[in-house]
Amino acid sequence: MLLSLVLHTYSMRYLLPSVLLLGSAPTYLLAWTLWRVLSALLPARLYQRVDDRLYCVYQNMVLFFFENYTGVQILLYGDLPKNKENVIYLANHQSTVDWIIADMLAARQDALGHVRYVLKDGLKWLPLYGFYFAQHGGIYVKRSAKFNEKEMRNKLQSYVNAGTPMYLVIFPEGTRYNKTHTKLLSASQAFAAQRGLPVLKHVLTPRVKATHVAFDSMKSHLDAIYDVTVVYEGNEKGSGKYSNSPSMTDFLCKQCPKLHIHFDRIDKNEVPEEQEQMKIWLHERFEIKDKLLIEFYDSPDPERRNKFPGKSVHSRLSVKKTLPSVLILGSLTAVMLMTDSGRKLYVGTWLYGTLLGCLWFVIKT
Repeated sequence: MLLSLVLHTYSMRYLLPSVLLLGSAPTYLLAWTLWRVLSALLPARLYQRVDDRLYCVYQNMVLFFFENYTGVQILLYGDLPKNKENVIYLANHQSTVDWIIADMLAARQDALGHVRYVLKDGLKWLPLYGFYFAQHGGIYVKRSAKFNEKEMRNKLQSYVNAGTPMYLVIFPEGTRYNKTHTKLLSASQAFAAQRGLPVLKHVLTPRVKATHVAFDSMKSHLDAIYDVTVVYEGNEKGSGKYSNSPSMTDFLCKQCPKLHIHFDRIDKNEVPEEQEQMKIWLHERFEIKDKLLIEFYDSPDPERRNKFPGKSVHSRLSVKKTLPSVLILGSLTAVMLMTDSGRKLYVGTWLYGTLLGCLWFVIKT
């Protein structure tokens, strides 16, 4: 019975992070709304600068839980620039935690507030978060034939014209890789084979549309492309890898003791501009990822398994950088919930904020 209690407590370690991260969402949205109203007559760049700072506060709280709280060991391969840059971030996609990996790297460049995502369209209906991500610079896209190139291009061009700092995160596979989803993997491999492209094993065939539109719209504004390959090292007995990559809940329950992140910076002048040539280039980049992952998982040499080639650096994010955000947002939320009027405002923000956010998307569509 005692063992069962211990195991249950261990499995509930995601509860505190979930309560604070979700519980502080109305507080954050209210703070952002206040700034949005106050800045209505101010220069757009000033609004954007403060919005980026607000975003840093919330995302540093996220990183506190996903880095400091979990104690995950982050092994970084490659030279991550220390300075901020305007970039497109391209990575393999296998877990909901992948979004936070981009935050981890951006935080190490002091560029956390500049992170903006290209997201699948259905995520815009997330309560509060869906609306705010769009306000912060996120772009919702539909897949294949429903992809609205003009809308994405116009939004990105507006950011370029405004001089908005960009750390644009794209997952070119379009959906998460999972080796147990054999139909998805087979369809992806068949798609590559039909087009005369090499078939990939540990990643899906990348789709070029969003990447091409982003690069073509922002090429005058960009410094580089960041090509990132991630492996979640699991803690299963006798295995250095996950059979399935961890969910956010798994990760917060410390089911991933190590993160391996391979980083490659590509100068924008090395990227072809024409779409067909970029499709070939992007597939070649994913071939490189696939070879890295084959070496990591399946190398015949045990000494080369469970790591990427080259030297790795154990990268730590100081708790001094992340804990203040937890204290600020946690305290503000607690103060709001201590009064009857505060509780009504809190609940109303969840309810009416969600409804108004959905209505905004309906009208915009």
